[in-house]
Amino acid sequence: MPGRDSARAVLIVARDGTPLRAFPDRNHIWRHPVRLDEVSPLYLQALLGYEDRYFRWHPGVNPVALVRAAGQWASNGHIVSGGSTLTMQVARVLEPTPRTVAGKLRQLLRALQLEARLSKDEILDLYINYAPMGGVLEGVEAASRAYLGKPARRLSHAEAALLVVLPQAPSLLRPDRHATEARTARDKVLRRMDGRWSPNDIADALQEPAYAQTLRPPLLAPLLAERLKRLAAGQARIDTFIDAQAQQNVELLMADRLGALPVRVSMAVLVVDNATLEVRAYAGSADFADKERFSHVDMVRAIRSPGSTLKPFLYGFALDEGLIHSESLLADVPQSFSGYQPGNFQQSFHGPVSVSEALTKSLNVPAVEVLERLDPVRFVSLLRRGGLRLDFPKGGEPNLAVILGGAGTSLEQLVGAYTAFARQGVAGKPRYTPADPLEEQRMLSAGAAFIVRDLLESGGPVGRAVESGAGIRRGIAWKTGTSFGFRDAWSIGVSDRLTIGVWIGRPDGTPNPGFFGANIAAPLMVDLFNALDNNAPAHRVPPPTVRQERICWPLGSRADPADAPLCHQARLAWILNDGTPPTFPDRLRDGQARYEIQVDAKTGRRARADCHSGALKAIEIARWPAVLEPWLGEELRQRAFPPEWAADCSQYARPDGGLKIVGAADGDILRRPTGADAPRLHLEVRGQGGEVVWLVNGRPSTRRAASAGFDQRFVQPGRYDITVLDDFGHYDRVSLSVR
Repeated sequence: MPGRDSARAVLIVARDGTPLRAFPDRNHIWRHPVRLDEVSPLYLQALLGYEDRYFRWHPGVNPVALVRAAGQWASNGHIVSGGSTLTMQVARVLEPTPRTVAGKLRQLLRALQLEARLSKDEILDLYINYAPMGGVLEGVEAASRAYLGKPARRLSHAEAALLVVLPQAPSLLRPDRHATEARTARDKVLRRMDGRWSPNDIADALQEPAYAQTLRPPLLAPLLAERLKRLAAGQARIDTFIDAQAQQNVELLMADRLGALPVRVSMAVLVVDNATLEVRAYAGSADFADKERFSHVDMVRAIRSPGSTLKPFLYGFALDEGLIHSESLLADVPQSFSGYQPGNFQQSFHGPVSVSEALTKSLNVPAVEVLERLDPVRFVSLLRRGGLRLDFPKGGEPNLAVILGGAGTSLEQLVGAYTAFARQGVAGKPRYTPADPLEEQRMLSAGAAFIVRDLLESGGPVGRAVESGAGIRRGIAWKTGTSFGFRDAWSIGVSDRLTIGVWIGRPDGTPNPGFFGANIAAPLMVDLFNALDNNAPAHRVPPPTVRQERICWPLGSRADPADAPLCHQARLAWILNDGTPPTFPDRLRDGQARYEIQVDAKTGRRARADCHSGALKAIEIARWPAVLEPWLGEELRQRAFPPEWAADCSQYARPDGGLKIVGAADGDILRRPTGADAPRLHLEVRGQGGEVVWLVNGRPSTRRAASAGFDQRFVQPGRYDITVLDDFGHYDRVSLSVR
């Protein structure tokens, strides 16, 4: 109503009408807009039966009531009953007038004007929304929520009568302060309803106490409410898709963790319905009342480093581009990519890994290897096409570091992007209100989305076979991430019904040592799924473009019985569009991965016609990428490397990778004398003047200049494989035994 319905008064409500947050007007009044059909019929019956039984028939003024009120005033010297109709009361609410004859006449005029311009229901609508209800409350819905903790559509007979009488003396009849007076007035209304309500209903209602809860403003999803209020554009009520119960569960689960978090650490959670992209819960900070935790900083929208959370999209794009299948051979070893030398979070390496292993273990070096093949600029462009825009520092451009968190994005954008894994590759923008349009973009093909989700949920065909997948029993596919310096801990999960994102960190960007996605964000995400999504996972059928195929390492191609000697390891893979792309070309060594050599027909030793007089035959060998050869076990080495040279061709023998370890020979045995210190060994390397990495049993021990050598102390007995590796993939290895 112009002049009365201030745009400064805004109510944000959940999808079921539960108030999330009320913003008062300039007079600090709380008003919860409500329609007639949203109010209990009991309230409307009591209102008309007690206040104005002829409301539907009079023209805004009831002459009989006015004459009666005037006579009572004349005979008693004071007002006994006002004779006001509901229309006159609405006129007084909209334009307050003094309780004088002139004021009453002005009310009469305004009531007649209202009846001339508005329907009876429109006048009644104004009353139920603006009637004073005590303190800062106006309207039946605000009073019902504040005093009774329920919507006005669920009022009992006693509650309806209480709220009907309250506007007669809002300050004196407040049930939270004056329960006795409120009950007396309520009972008067109940007795007046004799003949309209049954005697049993009235008798039961008279027995109810006139109780009320402590008056306090609603406060759910407070930061979302602030965000929507800024976009209100004069609306008095904003409906959202928030599920009030889900929102309460989220805030309670977050509150349970506050005691274990250091000061200034905040949290953010976003829950999206995959089918509609509607947001069911939104928590922008850990505790809206705790300023030390930056309570008013909305971390759902804040731009932060995403850590490893972009890796699923990288592998999905690579699948769509035909670069990989789910078991493509990758190298998790120390590597240099044009000077960029990524390491893993655990500071260790795994050697040969598949795409499925690289994704589920969140390995950094294989991700950079795939990104180098895909191209960082194309990767960022494909993300943008799918609706996920990355923020780079001023002047910054996409590079290989982007896959490890070298750009910025928000929890809101990440959750919207992750919905693609439950929506056949179509991502979308989270929707908060019915006014928000459905905005969708194709992020991945349906086939790539299926494969990546399966890898994240179960580890793919191999992971499912051993039931070791992280989400296999619950149908949750999830990924964690940790930004550089432990500044941001992420976990984002996808089920059939929901996508849930969690962020934990300090809004000011200071580090949280020891806080990473897997140990701090993932447990909260799992608890959220347990609380919000108890549905059993549906059986998913692969799209027509996806099927399983046996492939072989090191070549990466389909298993073929005719090439059995070249299949060093067989694996069951998801393939897309019937493609089995080969292992990436060797970055460090020229030549084909499948090559032919000559061997002595009798002994099988390697030979050449220019140095060997015996009969020769040709055999094919499958070559592993040079950087992986130091990580191969003894059995694989026997299959992967050519046989030893025949004695008369020994001049061609040389170290496998061009380096030579000096100070020990393959097969040496070191003995530990009783009571003596553990044996020590000093090794040197020949063939390299720069830096090298020394590995013991496949794990990096140190990186130093080649000229510095390497010292190893053997504390425990057993076998030790010592490898030296340079940045170009050259290496040598010796195997020692300590007894």
